[in-house]
Formats: sequence, C-alpha cells, structure tokens
Amino acid sequence: KRSKAEQARQYLTGGAVHREDSDDELGYEDHPWEWIYDDSDAAQPSKQATPRKRKATASAPPGRRIIAARMGNFRCQLGDTVFLKAEGSQAWVGIISEFFDDEEEDEKMAKFLWFSSEREIRNKSTKRTDFLPNELYISAAFDSNALTTINGTAKVVSLDEFNRLHPTGQVKKTSKDYGKIFVCRRGCNTRTTTYTPEFRWEDVYSGADDLPALVDLVESQTKATRTRAPRAKKSADDPDEFVVPESDDDGVPKTPRKRRRLNEAMTPTSARKDLARKFLTPTHRRIIVKRPLEFTPLGTRLLSPSALASPFQIARNQLHVSSVPAALPCREEEFATVYSHLEAAITDGSGSCIYISGTPGTGKTATVREVVAQLHASVQAEELDDFIFVEINGMKVTDPHQSYSLLWQALRGDRVSPSHALELLEREFSTPSPRRVPCVVLMDELDQLVTKNQSVMYNFFNWPGLRHSRLIVLAVANTMDLPERTLSNKISSRLGLTRITFPGYTHDQLMLIIQSRLEGVPGNIVHPDAVQFAARKVAAVSGDARRALDICRRAVEIAETEVISQEAENEAQPPTPSRTGRNKGKGSRLVGDVVGPEQKPAGGLNRDGARKGIVTIATIKQAINEATSSPLQQALRALPLVSKVFLAALLARIRRTGIGEAVLGDVVDEVKRLGLMSALQPVHEYLLTVDNETTVGVGGVVEETNTRVKGALSQARPNIGKAARALGLGAAAMELAEAGIVGIETRHGERVGRVRLGVTDEEVRLALGDDDQVKGLGLAS
Repeated sequence: KRSKAEQARQYLTGGAVHREDSDDELGYEDHPWEWIYDDSDAAQPSKQATPRKRKATASAPPGRRIIAARMGNFRCQLGDTVFLKAEGSQAWVGIISEFFDDEEEDEKMAKFLWFSSEREIRNKSTKRTDFLPNELYISAAFDSNALTTINGTAKVVSLDEFNRLHPTGQVKKTSKDYGKIFVCRRGCNTRTTTYTPEFRWEDVYSGADDLPALVDLVESQTKATRTRAPRAKKSADDPDEFVVPESDDDGVPKTPRKRRRLNEAMTPTSARKDLARKFLTPTHRRIIVKRPLEFTPLGTRLLSPSALASPFQIARNQLHVSSVPAALPCREEEFATVYSHLEAAITDGSGSCIYISGTPGTGKTATVREVVAQLHASVQAEELDDFIFVEINGMKVTDPHQSYSLLWQALRGDRVSPSHALELLEREFSTPSPRRVPCVVLMDELDQLVTKNQSVMYNFFNWPGLRHSRLIVLAVANTMDLPERTLSNKISSRLGLTRITFPGYTHDQLMLIIQSRLEGVPGNIVHPDAVQFAARKVAAVSGDARRALDICRRAVEIAETEVISQEAENEAQPPTPSRTGRNKGKGSRLVGDVVGPEQKPAGGLNRDGARKGIVTIATIKQAINEATSSPLQQALRALPLVSKVFLAALLARIRRTGIGEAVLGDVVDEVKRLGLMSALQPVHEYLLTVDNETTVGVGGVVEETNTRVKGALSQARPNIGKAARALGLGAAAMELAEAGIVGIETRHGERVGRVRLGVTDEEVRLALGDDDQVKGLGLAS
C-alpha cells in the first residue's frame, strides 16, 4: 500500500512513470554539466556556446557539433533514452534529439522526444485497453528542458525482446533493468487518442539518425489535432446557433473534466482523520488540502403560473441583464476575433495573453463566455482539443492573491491557501508535462486585481510565456490604457500585442438589442418609439447596453404598477343598487363599456380589456429620472414649494457675492425679490398672499404677520397687498437644517445668523433645474 506522501505525488504528477532509484547513476554529488563535441571528448567551457538562443548546434565552430553531455561519471548522448525528473519519485521518459545553450536562462538545455504512458490518455471511450504495465507509447511531441532535469537512462525494447530478457514477464529487483525497462510497440497522440499500427521497436529505431523517420511515422499514422469540420451556414429558422448550455454555475460555461481517482481501493477511515489530508512534497513541506466549501441552498419562492404567464413578467425576465440571450447581436466581429485567437492557441498548445478593453456594458464578458461555450461545444463534438476554463472576477474576490487558489482549484480540484497555491502553480508551469491540457483563464475586472507590488498581474502574464504552461489568459478591463497607465513596463510588455477593443453601442445597435429581447412577448406592451427614445438617450451618454436594458425593464414595471392600481380602483368601486336604475351599468362601464379616447382609463386598457398597459416615451422618461437621480435628488424634488424657493434664493446670494455662505436676512429679502419678479402663480398665491399668517421663526419665536389691507388702499397702492416677507420661511429653514441640506448659525437675532449649503450646488441644480414649480428662479443647470 502506498503512503499518503506517495499518493500526493501521484496525484500531482499523474501520467509519469514510477522511479525509485533516482540517484543510482548520477550520484549524490552535484557536478556541473559539460558539453562533449564530436571531434573531442574533452569538456568545453560554456563560453563557446552559441550567441543565439537555442541555436548552439547551428552557430558552433565548424566541425564542433555537440553530440553528448557529461556530469561527473554520467554521460548521455544524442539518441539516448533518459528519465526526466518529475514530482517525488516520478519521472518522464524521453529521447534526446538536440543539445543547445539557453543564454537567457544561462542553462545547458536539451530537446526531448516524449514517450507517453496510458495514464496520460484522457479519452476513455477510444483508449486502448490491451496496454501492458510497463508499456509506453512514442509520441511526436518535442519539448526543451534543462540538463539538470535528467535523472538517469531508460531502456525501451519491443515486446519480443522483453520476453526474451525476462521470460517470466516480471523484472527482478536484483536486475539492473528493474524500473528502467519499458515496452514500446505503438505510437500515440494522447490529445486525439489515435494510435499507429503495432511495430517492433528495434525495426523503427536504433539511434539518433532514426529520429526524423520515427517522428514522421507517428505523425503520418496518427491524427495530430481534432480538425474542425466546416461550419454549416446558419439557416433563417435556426435561432439556437449560439445557445449557451444550461449549467449550475450561474451561466458560466466550463469544460467538464474527468478527474482521475487517486487509487483503486481505500481503507475506510474515520471522518475526523479525513478533515484535512496532509501531504509531503519533495522539500518535506507539509501540504494541507482544504475541503471544498459547502453552501446551504437557499429556499426558493414558487410563483403562480398566472404571474409567470403575464406579458409584463415575461418582458421583465427577458430584459434582465442576467438573462442569457439566444444570440449576441452587434458583436459578430469581436466574437470572431476572440474565437480565432482562442482556437489557435488551444490547437497549437501554446500560451497566450489577450487584452480586451471597453466601457462597461459593451458585451466583453458576455462575448468571451459565448466564445468559450462554442469552443466547449466543439470539444464535445470532438472537433477541438480539450481545455480547462476558469473565470476569476476581481469584484468577487476579497484579496487579489486568492486568484492563485482559484486557478489551482480549477486545475487540480483542491482548495489550498494562496501562498501555497502560488508555489504549486510555479512548479506546475515550470516542470515538463507532455500530458498538460491547455487552460483558459478569464480575468474579469482586471483593475481590481492590481496590488501594490503588482505581483499577481506579473505572475499571470508571465506564466503563459513559459514553455510548459499552455496557459491562455484573457484580461478584461474597462480602460484601454490600463497596462500603460497602471502596470509597470515589465508587466505590460508581457501582456503582448494582442488587444481587442469593444466600442460602445450606437443607438441603432441598442434598439436591435432591446427588440431582440422583446421578441416573443405577447401584447406589444413596449411602443417602438419608446425603445428608440431609450436607445438614443443611453447611446448619447455611454452606449451601455446594461443601462438601456435596466431602463426598459423599470419602464415595464412602472406600466405594470399603473395597470394593477387601475384594476384595484375599478374593483373597489362597485355600482350602488338603485330602484330607479339611475346607477345601472355604471360599474360595468369602468371595465368593459365603450369609452371614448379622451376618457380612456389609466394603464392603457382598451375597449375589450385585452391590452393592460403600454410603455410610452413618458414612461421611459420616468424610468430615466429614477435611474439617474440619487436619493438626495429625489428628496430635493419632494420638498415643498417654500423650501425650493428658499434654496433658489440661497444659491442666488452665493452666486452674487461669491462667498459660500449668506446672511439669513439677505436670503429672506432675496426670496421676496424672486417672488415679485417671477411669473409663477403658486408663488404669488401661497407665499405672498394677503392674510393673517402665523409662522414659526428660525429661532422658534412665533411671529404673526398682519397683512389684511382694506380694498380702498389695495386699489390705490397695488403693491400694498403683498406680504412684507414670504410666508413659511422660518419653518422651511428649520426643516432644511434638520435634514442636513443647509446649515444655520443660531444667534439672538434671527436675521443676523448665517446660512450655508450642506450639499453641493450641482446636486440642487440637477434636482430642481427641470422643476416646473421653481422654473425661472435661476436653478437651471
């Protein structure tokens, strides 16, 4: 039985072969690696390496081709089959095809042709079941690694040769071939699960000169990649071409992964011991794998079928921003660009960075999710290679470093701490692994993931450049110049030049989006002019599709509320019985009788009562006012007339004097002047009326204004009929001060106190600029 440490290593490096005696050939001393050239067996200094990266064999001195490398007493040469270190006691098997110097990393490197084991084949439906315990498949995949990863020599033979050397089929532990001899009788492409016909290893490979023919054999008789079939043209009656499959992850498409079981049998253990699995890495550091979080499902509210069948309910559901449409209109070009980049990166098995920018609500995240859903459908149809998808939203993580834990959990299924996940990811992307599946990472709200030292951004943009990562990062942000404005040069340079910009929607595009959402809604409850008005309003500001959908959805709610209130009013007024019959038919007239156009009930009820409401331009205006106004502006609009006039006078005094405060007596006089100059009838009738009025002063003193003037004096002197001061200013000032809208300095004389605004003057102008009650008092913005 394997220990927990061995199980952990097997889990972290699934697909490699077991290697127990890893230091029997190389020894325990750390000697430097030295090149051996074809014309001399003497070690050559590394200064004679090529000045160009990975091209030492081409630019070496004439006749000085590197044919072997040596570390102490261990020597390997071109064409040798060697082990490469993996996690723990695991190892990969490959054939050395080339030696070179990597000046950027300052390392001696070698290029290897990989062998694959049956555990690397993920497609179990087409996987062969007649494999041997020590059987390997030769592949056509090359990879470059440092010479320090070499961990000894391996021996690959045919099945006949293996049976001749070991007739019992078992290798004795005392034999020098124990753990080092393997059988190869087929080639295989693990990504497409295609095999070559059976061959005899000694017939197809005998040395380094046979490598080109061996690679050609595997490539010609296996399928290199899942080639995409020609896409059928979309028919006019096929609206489900871009339908996102339903999932339990809030509409986030993810590629299903078949997880490998750690072992075949497990001894039952107590629940207490299974709370945290403790593993040991080769550095003897303890790994604690946390259990996934478990959430209690929330209770669901069941709606009646009548509520779900309402046209207003259907329209609200389809206009909601979380509703997944059957297609993404007006983003075909951006969709094709993102799709082509992702498909090419997944097919090539290379790392890549793509920066996607655009203002909020322009369809960036929705387009990427739709692209991933289409690629996932191609994987299911075996038209594309497998890949893993993970979405990291900067607004959903409390700490940017949690991105490491989310990525590791997507790759391995275990939840670990961010610091430990960073170490595991560095090791994962830096070690050779021919069976690694491409991983697509969507980093949404990128500006929220920027830290002080920008380490998170650096790592995520640096990993795709590593030769073993196969990591594809899609960075989504709201600004085009975020890399140059916020990130350092070393990070923005790693981001690459692949940048896609999503422009804001035009009013025609917004109209098309809203109309596509309203298709299938019965009753035509939204007028086309209202849709055009909402689209033009939003397009003139930001081109945000989410804002346009929210405004239309709120307008539908307003129309529905008006209809419900009208129906309740009609039901609350039954006809009164009468013997004379003078009330006969009045109740039925409210809901069903013929009503003239000027007597049409509120809510849009027609003569037969079929249509229960319609969204017009006025409804859209009301929804826009609610969406664009803050709670403070709504409170200012709800103030009484005298309070609005008081604020207008205060702003007039501040604008005239240029000082941010004014004397209360000056404001009172300003109210009188504004009222006399204005043509607003309510101001003259209610604030400057001629009557005995008792008001409360600013200091709480009761004041009585005797403004009753006899008719003769009023005719002789017309201005005498006006009040000496506007009525109710004392109470209005106190109410505004209690609400925090203004601040009043309390003194013994109420006219000498000072008053200042407690809010910005822009808030007052935005709230009261279009108010008809104070029109013409200088509040227009």
